[in-house]
Amino acid sequence: MPKIQSVRFLKSATSPTHYPQHLLPEIAFIGRSNVGKSSLLNVLANKKNLARISNTPGRTQLINFFVINEMVCFVDLPGYGFAKVPDAVRRRWQPMIEAYLRQREQLKSVVLLLDARHIPSQHDIHMRQWLHAQQVPTIFVATKIDKLPGTKRAKQCEVIRKTLELQEHEVIIQFSSLTSEGVQTVWQTIIRAITASTTAGTSA
Repeated sequence: MPKIQSVRFLKSATSPTHYPQHLLPEIAFIGRSNVGKSSLLNVLANKKNLARISNTPGRTQLINFFVINEMVCFVDLPGYGFAKVPDAVRRRWQPMIEAYLRQREQLKSVVLLLDARHIPSQHDIHMRQWLHAQQVPTIFVATKIDKLPGTKRAKQCEVIRKTLELQEHEVIIQFSSLTSEGVQTVWQTIIRAITASTTAGTSA
């Protein structure tokens, strides 16, 4: 895990014309509403209020860009599924998210968050299928793992794996924002994703 020396909010955007112009690799974070995305971002950045934590699903309604150590840009995407926001706003999310995931050249990997306590929802399944079909490198993180007794964690992760039809090489990282379990593994996986994309680009 890198030592966090600088963290800064870059900007919010709703469309490609508003995305920040830079050459940093981007790692996007997505999951259903209230899955613990803000908590994961805060722990990874070692900053209490990087992403605003709220018990109200749907708090993130824009695409938010944060620069970490001037080496990587974290991209906070709106949560999908249930959210206490107007229908008109929620309908705009899908094309906004898809436009980013399809068009953003700086995107190196997507962190797909899944609540460890539950079977993946249809929204989770559809997101997994969409990312796989688009060949977007994906990191799978099971959040709130501390809510499960140790004896049930492996079994629940296997349920998630089978429900999402993950391939053998696709790993589920167990994470807790309360204990910071898994934070180092998430960071290591992010760094590998960035390195792999850089190496592939050099080879090309």
